[in-house]
Amino acid sequence: MGLKTYGTMAVDWENRVDFERLRRERLTRAKALLQKSEMGALLCFDMNNVRYITATHIGTWAQDKNSRFTLLPQNDEPILWDFGSAAKHHQLNCPWLGERSRAGIPLLRGAMSPEMGRAENVARKIKVELEKRKLQHEPLGVDIIEPPILFALQKEGIKVVDGQQIMSDARVIKTQDEITLLNMSAMMVDAAYDELYRAMKPGMSENQAVGLVSKVLYDLGSEYVEAVNAISGERCNPHPHVFSDRVLRPGDPVYYDILHSYMGYRTCYYRCFTIGYASHAMVDAYKRCREYLDAAIELIRPGRTTAQVASVWPRAQEFGFPDEEAAFALQFGHGVGLAIWEKPVISRLVSLEHAHELKPGMVFALETFWPSTDGWSAARIEEEIVVTETGHEVITRFPAEELLVAGAHYHTVNGPLPTTRESEAAPSQRVLEMVEAGAKTEGVGVR
Repeated sequence: MGLKTYGTMAVDWENRVDFERLRRERLTRAKALLQKSEMGALLCFDMNNVRYITATHIGTWAQDKNSRFTLLPQNDEPILWDFGSAAKHHQLNCPWLGERSRAGIPLLRGAMSPEMGRAENVARKIKVELEKRKLQHEPLGVDIIEPPILFALQKEGIKVVDGQQIMSDARVIKTQDEITLLNMSAMMVDAAYDELYRAMKPGMSENQAVGLVSKVLYDLGSEYVEAVNAISGERCNPHPHVFSDRVLRPGDPVYYDILHSYMGYRTCYYRCFTIGYASHAMVDAYKRCREYLDAAIELIRPGRTTAQVASVWPRAQEFGFPDEEAAFALQFGHGVGLAIWEKPVISRLVSLEHAHELKPGMVFALETFWPSTDGWSAARIEEEIVVTETGHEVITRFPAEELLVAGAHYHTVNGPLPTTRESEAAPSQRVLEMVEAGAKTEGVGVR
């Protein structure tokens, strides 16, 4: 266990996360890949890419609004156009940006109508900076963009190309500080699962579980609880990927995926439980789900490939789906960083024909699923893994090697109720004899 878990404070008596190093190393990686490309500059609207390049953040309310953008020119420093007063705030508080933090408002996902001219305003801002650096005739890489801004850039004579892959490639290998932050983010989910495990019982609803987890995470310092998928009972199969107001019942399977952000760094972290007791079918499903996950983890080390990992997972047809696209993300691996899904992706859909080599510094999640033979329950488990120089380290620590039973406090006159049992027990020999006797006495017949 080589990775450290720190407190969330900065202190003078211990080396913890070095945020200046984090900012410098992230920007250096982006610059290096841009330098090797055909592009003269890179224009980013994706909030995660903006944060990676500029080390700025204005709250998760802006995550889906495309309201901020940054230009990274070849051989130069990034320029950030921010949301109103945030630009002044960053001038005052982010010395690594200074006057390169400027106000600039785009379309706000269409809220600004075309006649307001915001698309043209953005395009002119970009062209001015490119002309200053004699880059106006070089291709401009863009990660995500609203069509009116794309058209306005093209009208200014700028050639727009795909810049998304540069940023995806920059974020594949995590720096020392990124790995520390991912580990700390997982630590917070460890704590959330512990509280949830203690609280689960019949009568608790899925949305109450979501509320409990969210409070624990925010109390610990999370900046963004992106989602808590809470799936229980007959909702477990097929996986709906969304929580509801369904109430937990004795014998229910329930699995959760907790996705949150600490200092920008995310988790994707499933755990699976049963309430009070588990059926034999659910125990078997969990065991098989865990075996598929453990087989994948065993393969994680430098030099191995995503194809080798995907090869140990079952084909879609083996667990009830017609093809890999229909079963996508049930047996799945993906990078985790400033976004939930980053490179590398591991799936039978793409990895067997398009393999990527595993390298030290990659951090990703492996998640598996297996349906029970009862036709409605299912198991779902996930671990987050760092690829080290010699192998790997799992950073998700809440116990999952065996199926956990929550709220197991039922006692009979003969002692504790078994935690592996069926909701409807098989009839005893005495009961069978009573049925047969009643049918014989009354002449009603029983088949």
